[in-house]
Amino acid sequence: MGAPAWQPIISDPQTVATVRAVSVDVLSRLRDPGSVEEAARKAPLQGRPRWTPHSAAQGTCGLALAFGHLDRCLPGEGWDLVAHRHLSHAVDGTASNPVSTLGLFAGLTGVAFTTSYLAHGEQRYRSLLGDVDDSLYARIPRRLPDITGEGLAVGTFDLVSGWTGVAAYLHSRPTGPARDRALDTVLAWLVDLSRAVDGVPAWHTPHALITDESIRDRYRSAVANCGLAHGITGPLALLALAHADGPIGAGHTEAIRRTASWLASHQVDDAQGGAYPSVVPLGEDSTAPSAARDAWCYGSPGVARALWLAGTALDDPDLTRTAVAAMRAVLRRPVAQRRVDSPGFCHGIAGLLQITLRFAVDTGDEEISDGAHRLVDQLLSEYQPQAPFGYRSVEPGGTRQDRSGLLEGAAGVALTLLAAVTLEPPAWDRFFLLS
Repeated sequence: MGAPAWQPIISDPQTVATVRAVSVDVLSRLRDPGSVEEAARKAPLQGRPRWTPHSAAQGTCGLALAFGHLDRCLPGEGWDLVAHRHLSHAVDGTASNPVSTLGLFAGLTGVAFTTSYLAHGEQRYRSLLGDVDDSLYARIPRRLPDITGEGLAVGTFDLVSGWTGVAAYLHSRPTGPARDRALDTVLAWLVDLSRAVDGVPAWHTPHALITDESIRDRYRSAVANCGLAHGITGPLALLALAHADGPIGAGHTEAIRRTASWLASHQVDDAQGGAYPSVVPLGEDSTAPSAARDAWCYGSPGVARALWLAGTALDDPDLTRTAVAAMRAVLRRPVAQRRVDSPGFCHGIAGLLQITLRFAVDTGDEEISDGAHRLVDQLLSEYQPQAPFGYRSVEPGGTRQDRSGLLEGAAGVALTLLAAVTLEPPAWDRFFLLS
């Protein structure tokens, strides 16, 4: 049974008009790729990757994706030309700054994802998309490295930089010999990744390979990462989406069950009904995991979405009930306890809202729908017309910065607001493994 047809959660005409006006205003400020790039160069980095034109997460390529979706929502208003301008700027930039990685968020797969989205199954960008796909297929080995059980860095397998992001794009493409061979290779590797070796998840990260300083400083030994962005939740969501569409390879079903069961078993109790940690410490570390913030990247919302996709793929009502209970718990928490202060997608209000919108449409649950309405109001209250991009990111330490990108900036906020009020399905959120 397929997912219900997309329906906007917000129907009140005045709120719809306000949300549309804010979304269009925000994206209108991002029309010129040169101006946006100049502003990004001047913005403090504060530990974030530098703005790169070909980056889909934090670059001009991601803005092309945003304008491509705006064109679907408001056809005939010229937004497709703006999308083309941004994509051209991103591709032209690779002459001086070649794409050196495959990753979805900042590599070749992200360029491919955006180009495919703008093509929309038609003949547009046929030559560019063919060249990008050929390059991508040629760089995927016929056999990925063996998984030994000694652990690996999250960037090897995660959604942001690793093979999960590559597979997410491959799964979105039409079937064909090169695509099918590449996708089968990566899916088989992710199935193998999901197993345990001597009782330890094969995908765990040894302390020496932990790149997040806060996690490395807190835990003394290896960890198992639970995030949708960087942990095993990403592979689970991808395996569930691929399983629902078939064909199903050896061990695929078991991998989903095993991973979903592992995640569900590591819920952390709280007053609202349970939450999920960022990581689970392994080995000699006695530190108990604590609940992560309620974000897309880490925490209950991302885990809940992956569990929902797994339960739907396997027709397992226990898993879908667990997922819905986790989302209800998130939405019952006082806003301050969610710890999502920034308006952006990654670890902010927009990411939580998009997941909530997906659950509201898929389940028809009134409590979740009410939560979506409150999150829309919260995002609207963050709108600052006097700011260059309309929304300002909350940085570490509480300072505010002007960021425009899809992952953390104003573009991601605008797309999510549009999803709440338009009939156009937000297919762009496949980039975040939500559909």
